[in-house]
Amino acid sequence: MFLLLVLFVIVQRLCELTIARSNVAQLRRRGAQEAGAGHYPFMVALHTGWLLCMIREWWTVDVALDGRWMLLGWSFFLLGQGLRWWTIKTLGRRWTTRIMVLPGSTRVESGPFRMLPHPNYLGVCLEILGLPLIGSCPKTALVFTALNLVLLTIRIRTEEQALRDYGCLPGTEEGGRS
Repeated sequence: MFLLLVLFVIVQRLCELTIARSNVAQLRRRGAQEAGAGHYPFMVALHTGWLLCMIREWWTVDVALDGRWMLLGWSFFLLGQGLRWWTIKTLGRRWTTRIMVLPGSTRVESGPFRMLPHPNYLGVCLEILGLPLIGSCPKTALVFTALNLVLLTIRIRTEEQALRDYGCLPGTEEGGRS
């Protein structure tokens, strides 16, 4: 059953990449600029590695975590899914897996952005921690949560700088949100 859940997440991510590619092309036609392209391959590698390591750990290690850990994993995973999809719906054609800034647009402050500056990143963090716990893969949960947090410090810093550079933060002349 766990393997089916992981396969569902893989298919979901592939569908999201298709949506993101379409949105990136549309944003570029409108003049959007990309920031942080250099760290994007590391993000792809991290997510791919997370899925593969989780499958390997689940397949090779015969350890069952206490049911409370599995319940915690489900809670994190479902909350992460909900937060990510709420973010994707709120951003619409502006949602991508890349940092894209559209000069002259206004920063999104509706939906989950009313409460959090980067709700998609929190959703992903919850999924990276939660999904492995569902499958009794604590090593994958710990290692990839830590790696993701390192990557997100770079990514958030890059995104915030890009928003400043294009006048997209409060108190600047232009607006926008990647």
